[in-house]
Amino acid sequence: MNKLHIVTCPLCGGNHLKPVMLCTDHFASGEQFEVWECADCGFTFTQDVPVEAEIGRYYETPEYISHSDTEKGLMNKVYHIVRQFMLRKKVRLIERASHVKNGQLLDIGTGTGYFPFTAQKFGWKVQAIEKNAKARVFAKEHFHLDVQGDEAFDVLPDKTFDVITMWHVMEHIEHLNELWEQFHRLLKEQGVLVIAVPNHHSYDAKKYGSWWAAYDVPRHLWHFTPSVIKKMGEKHKFELVEQHPMPFDAFYVSMLTEKYKGAKLPFLKGLWTGCNGWLHALRDKGQSSSMIYVFRMK
Repeated sequence: MNKLHIVTCPLCGGNHLKPVMLCTDHFASGEQFEVWECADCGFTFTQDVPVEAEIGRYYETPEYISHSDTEKGLMNKVYHIVRQFMLRKKVRLIERASHVKNGQLLDIGTGTGYFPFTAQKFGWKVQAIEKNAKARVFAKEHFHLDVQGDEAFDVLPDKTFDVITMWHVMEHIEHLNELWEQFHRLLKEQGVLVIAVPNHHSYDAKKYGSWWAAYDVPRHLWHFTPSVIKKMGEKHKFELVEQHPMPFDAFYVSMLTEKYKGAKLPFLKGLWTGCNGWLHALRDKGQSSSMIYVFRMK
């Protein structure tokens, strides 16, 4: 298997890279992967992951909810309930941030299609991209969405979209800097970029350390913090204009972590950690398990 070995930081270009922890893929394979950090800028990443063309088998499980839409188990049932609430909030957020209604929206990494379907119901003209073929079929069968494969990315016309969204997708993308260049090409001059990613400086991440489920190695290649993603935007001439906590993520991630640890009553223990994480995020949103970032082009 070909692996991606990173020798130069994709954020600052430095080469002072060092391992900081060893994480286990509790979800699919049981394999271990090292998480490294750039000593110059603090950007953190999973080292020696399978290259993009060969990582597919780490997603091929019916439990991977972004692709399979499973409701098996209590935690996934909770996920579905919370998702319905958050979908409407996400659409309202992009309308408020972009000052546009019924505009042109590109959703990248759309999974099984829930968000673009919801945005369409609010009047947005949506194009969606998803790499996983099974997820695209689900979106077609359940929502009548014509989701395109990622090969369509390069042929989308310039300056087309009022909003581009990526909900928990950027951490998976191998060619990170090239992706940001595409944002510049595809967004209108006043367009906005909305990104949601886990925050490994959150309360729950610090509590669980290498067990934290949102490290999700090797599927998550990049591990962001508010300061790191701000620097990434600035590198590509984007200005960070809004940050929003995602308080519900701490509950789901903590429950999943407790399950991985083999805890008794993982739902209740995760609920307790999620409550503490929520309280910490109220005082400091940078403590939130996941964050939504809104960027505008400079």
